[in-house]
Formats: sequence, structure tokens, C-alpha cells
Amino acid sequence: MAMNVSIMITTRNRVADLRRTCSVLEQLAPPPMEVIITADGCTDDTVAWVKSEFPAVRLIINEEGRGSVASRARMMREAQGDLVLALDDDSYPEQLDCLARIIPLFQARPKLAVLHFPQRSDEYPATLTQKDFGPERLTRSFANSGAVLRRSIYGTLPGFEPRFFHMFEEPDYALQCVGAGYEVLFAPILTIRHHYTPKARSELRNHQLHSRNEFWSCLMRCPFPQVLFLVVWRALSQLRYAYRRGFAWLVREPRWWWQALLGAPYCLRKRRAMCWRGYRRWLNLK
Repeated sequence: MAMNVSIMITTRNRVADLRRTCSVLEQLAPPPMEVIITADGCTDDTVAWVKSEFPAVRLIINEEGRGSVASRARMMREAQGDLVLALDDDSYPEQLDCLARIIPLFQARPKLAVLHFPQRSDEYPATLTQKDFGPERLTRSFANSGAVLRRSIYGTLPGFEPRFFHMFEEPDYALQCVGAGYEVLFAPILTIRHHYTPKARSELRNHQLHSRNEFWSCLMRCPFPQVLFLVVWRALSQLRYAYRRGFAWLVREPRWWWQALLGAPYCLRKRRAMCWRGYRRWLNLK
């Protein structure tokens, strides 16, 4: 049976990057059935540009920023395609026939929930000229700057947690998939060019959001009694990382501890723990 592909992008005040990405998407052959863009609290001319230069897009406007995770969660709910290709505003497939390469893998593997690809990123300059990205393999996470999600499976799982705001939604969703018996697959059948624009990025802030959301994910997904050990181990691992980064990071570590504790009642109300066998299967992946 033929499958359709939607493309979703969340953006915030990076219209130049979005313009470059959209110019590539217009050249895809075959084209996607739809492109959905969420302008998340944009104060530049992103909205005006999309409306005038890319009018066929489905544009969602968050007047106040709700975060990339909540934006993607909404787009996943509203997408019409069987598959959804997630991109950042500064990432795009390098192969214009990418959709024709993607669909056969999902048709051949009914348990495939997420398919993701090698990325050529300015964050890691060696990847810009890298030829061999290794073999196809099952993984425990993926990057929403270049991944395809099967929408029918997404609808059966909790999905992206909007409370995360930003960071860690990918490993959390991969955990849900693996725990439910589905596959998260890395396949070098195409490459994603990720310009990884530094604008609006803070490494320290991302660390704190990642750490907090990782803690929350444990509370929501990990079974008892293993959760008691795992939340402590996660916190100590992040503390060791902050220590290696220096005093300025270490003294700010309690910020996310406090945020994590404040959000704990919410996470416990939403708790949907999986069996330890499934959770451990996810932990053993790379």
C-alpha cells in the first residue's frame, strides 16, 4: 500500500535558516504530501515570510514560545501523512529523492517506528566530508533534525512530552518504542545536512534541560523498584559531567535539581511504567 510523508519543522527567530531549508524542500522529488511549520514565539519576520513565500505550508503560530517538544507533539497529532519527517529549521536531506528511499523500509518493516540517518553537521566538522557512517543498526535514540516517525505507532504511545519544553524528547520516545517492541533504526540510506546554527543555543542551558527531562523520563517510564536506583544514578552522572566542565557549571547544577523536584508530582500523575525487560532492552542499545 502506498504511504504518504508529511514534513514537520519547528522554528524560532531563524528565518534565514528556514529559508534555506524550505528552498531544498521545494525541490524534493517526489514531494511530501504536506509541510507543517510551527513558528514558536517568533518575533522576527518568520511568519510574514512563510505566508508570502511558502504559502502552501501548514503554518502553526505560537504567539508565546511553547518549546520545540510541545510544537512537535502538536504537529505529530495534526499531520496527515503515514510517515512524518522531522527536521530542524537548519537541517534538510541532501538527496532530493529521499522520500522514495524512506518509504520502502517502512513498508518492509512493520515494527519500524523511527528511522534516522547520518548527519553532516557543523557541530562536528569531520562529518562534513565523512564517507562511511557505519552499518544499519538499532539504536536507543535519534535526532529530530533528521528522523522519520511512523504516525500510527506514535498514536499508540505517550509520545513527545510537552512539559520537557526542549531536549531529551528523542531518547524518551525511543524508550517508549523499544519498550513496546518497536524498532528505532539508524540507516545510512541518505544524509542530513545540519548547519547547526549557534543562534538561540546555550550549551549550559541545554545540559540543564536534558538533565531535568532525563530525570522526569525515569519517573514516568522506569518500573519500581529500579526507578529508585536509576533516578539517583542519572543525577550523579550529570553532576560528574558538570564537574568536568568546571566550577561555573557545577555551581549551577542545583537549578535543574529544583526544577526536577517541582515537576515530580506531574510526572508521577502521568507515570506509565513499562516492564523492566523492555526498559533494560533500551538501556543496552547504543
